[in-house]
Amino acid sequence: MKSFVAVLALVALAAADVSHLQNPEAGAQIVKQEADVGPESFAYNYETSNGIVGQESGALKNVGREDEAISVQGANKYTAPGGEVIALTYTADENGYQPQGAHLPTPPPAEPIPEYIARAIEYIRTHPPAPESPVKRF
Repeated sequence: MKSFVAVLALVALAAADVSHLQNPEAGAQIVKQEADVGPESFAYNYETSNGIVGQESGALKNVGREDEAISVQGANKYTAPGGEVIALTYTADENGYQPQGAHLPTPPPAEPIPEYIARAIEYIRTHPPAPESPVKRF
């Protein structure tokens, strides 16, 4: 009886439709790829058969100095599972990673400083505190 149930389970597993579990992107092919890599700079780009596109270039800045750094610019584009086209451009340098894209959240605009705070800041700026006298300890 146990072997009958095991065989029945194997038959059910073999007959199951698992096509919805397969990723349609798994068969994507690279249709274009270029790269140029040098000692102080690089550039590459690629494109796949499913519409993914990317490119990046970078160069070494301040070569040989203590503040030597790399500056990179790039972009990527692909279609999200919901059908939205995601396009991202970015810069990465001594100021950090700075992405830009319509899909990225943006902070709300800064609210103006209230007038009474601005007056207080101006008063403090124009009336600096007197230097403190040294405190004697006994």
